[in-house]
Amino acid sequence: QVQLVESGGGLVQAGGSLRLSCAASGRTFSSYVMGWFRQAPGKAREFVAAISWGDGRTYYADSVKGRFTISRDNAKNTVYLQMNSLKPEDTAVYYCAAQRRLYYSPEEPFGSWGQGTQVTVSS
Repeated sequence: QVQLVESGGGLVQAGGSLRLSCAASGRTFSSYVMGWFRQAPGKAREFVAAISWGDGRTYYADSVKGRFTISRDNAKNTVYLQMNSLKPEDTAVYYCAAQRRLYYSPEEPFGSWGQGTQVTVSS
């Protein structure tokens, strides 16, 4: 298992930007696909983005494509989510997660999760 701690959430106006960070510890970070999910009040948790270690490919939900960017720094055991052009509908608790694979698979579960960080976008 890998332990994950998110940071960087907060309150921002619509159109603004935030960068979330997720620091990992424990097992070899580079062996995991890293992802971001979010859960808004009264809604199910949803996939936001993922990045594979094997080939560096990135994957995004349609709702954030072109606005959010996921990246990772394996030397720092950290994954980031740069969020630009934020909208009120982006308001949610954002979770970092790890999938024990080299290449992202939407069918496989993410086995490790952080505690979440709140992002609130005001209109």
